Amino acid sequence: MTHVSFYLLEDPAPEARLRFVCRLAKKASGQGHRVHIHTGSPELTRTLDEWLWTFEDTAFLPHSTDVRDTDVPVSLHEAHAPSDRCDVLINLAPEVPEYCGRFERVADIVGGDKTGREAGRARYRFFKERGYPLDHHKIQ
Repeated sequence: MTHVSFYLLEDPAPEARLRFVCRLAKKASGQGHRVHIHTGSPELTRTLDEWLWTFEDTAFLPHSTDVRDTDVPVSLHEAHAPSDRCDVLINLAPEVPEYCGRFERVADIVGGDKTGREAGRARYRFFKERGYPLDHHKIQ
């Protein structure tokens, strides 16, 4: 069964979420996992696409917004799931993606602002009511 980890960010700034997602995607892909990031909006897909190229001064994280591209360790999209196997889903959207159950792990990123916390609580209830194994981590 899919294991769900909630990452609760203390910093309410949108940049904090982007920075954390980049680090998490880099770590997971560095461990050999294929990662898909569900952004929930075309604007966030474009913004995160730029961040993944520039979040480190000396390197970038190979990725694609084309979910059919199997040659990269990280894909991102606002609506579509990757067509090939990925084992880690990072969710940035306010809702739970309908395809979340096909991943081994889901990392749900909860922003430090009031709206982000409320949406995170709703997603937590969704997973808990369906019996998913859950854990959470506070990120400062």
